[in-house]
Amino acid sequence: MLSIRRSTKSYEDWLSAQLDGDIVAKDLRRKHDKMRESPFAFLRATYWRWAETVLEVCPHLKGAPSVLAVGDIHLENFGTWRDVEGRLIWGVNDFDEAAVMPYALDLVRLAASAVLAQPKQGTVAGTIAGALLTGYRQALAAPSPIVLDRKARWLQRLVVVSDDRRKDFWKKIDEEKEEDAPARYLDPLIAAMPQKGVEVWTARRTSGTGSLGRPRWIAVGDWKGGEVVREAKAVVPSSWVRTHDIASKKIRCGEIANGLYRAADPWFAVHGNVVIRRLSPNNRKIEADDPALQSLSPKLLQAMGRELAAVHVGVVDERRAILGDLDERDGAQWLAQAAKEMASAIRSDFKAYRGPAR
Repeated sequence: MLSIRRSTKSYEDWLSAQLDGDIVAKDLRRKHDKMRESPFAFLRATYWRWAETVLEVCPHLKGAPSVLAVGDIHLENFGTWRDVEGRLIWGVNDFDEAAVMPYALDLVRLAASAVLAQPKQGTVAGTIAGALLTGYRQALAAPSPIVLDRKARWLQRLVVVSDDRRKDFWKKIDEEKEEDAPARYLDPLIAAMPQKGVEVWTARRTSGTGSLGRPRWIAVGDWKGGEVVREAKAVVPSSWVRTHDIASKKIRCGEIANGLYRAADPWFAVHGNVVIRRLSPNNRKIEADDPALQSLSPKLLQAMGRELAAVHVGVVDERRAILGDLDERDGAQWLAQAAKEMASAIRSDFKAYRGPAR
């Protein structure tokens, strides 16, 4: 296995080639800084490394039934959006690394991210694994999107946008420096406006962790008395495909985001290797400093497990095979053990990356 430094260089060379050299160097430097912040931030920033290591550390998971999986799943890969009916939906909101792989790997990555995110709170891996699997099994029996308007009011109260966060959102938009977007981003951004003829201004955007280095642009239009915002982000084939030499290089994020059991964002679209989505205070990622993640309750973890199962069976329904595999495993112990092993491997890579260059 490559050292983490050589692995990083190899991945970034590949990424630059995929983007035809259009890599954002200052964002990549920011990503390197984030990789040194904490093991959890390192996990978020380095999905390619997870793809390289997970089956080395957990080879017993290789034979689990395959699904079109999220790949880069973690605690901060959940958020809210409005569906076509205007309902507030909560669930996975980033599918850049989607690929076909053993279903168990998404569960392990999500559990490992919880182990790494809150080490001071003493949340044990067994509790995390048990809650995730409880929700996962519930949704295998009856998969559905998580609509916050009625049945999940407890979750709505956790993720509701405060006035301060709403102000912060628009403040960040107002502070963006106007710059002309290239046509490959501008054309789909204009097409994503709510009406033809809306005049827009565009700017580069820096956001996220794992996708830092890829170009992002926003378009802001004045429409019917207020501003509307769309984001364009470059996507490339999943690092899972790269690492495991899978012949098909198809980008699968649109397919999985619009699965059968999702109330998708109607403004989410994929144009070649550019993903378009709506930005608003209600269309947002739930990050670690958000009240929703300050106390990582079993109830919230169960909801994450439910959402993950609904995603897994939304394109090809492998419920019978997944349930058979789960029944053969040792309750939640297998997931707890794999999460601890991967968390340990991530901490080792994190320490090596922070250390002196060799």
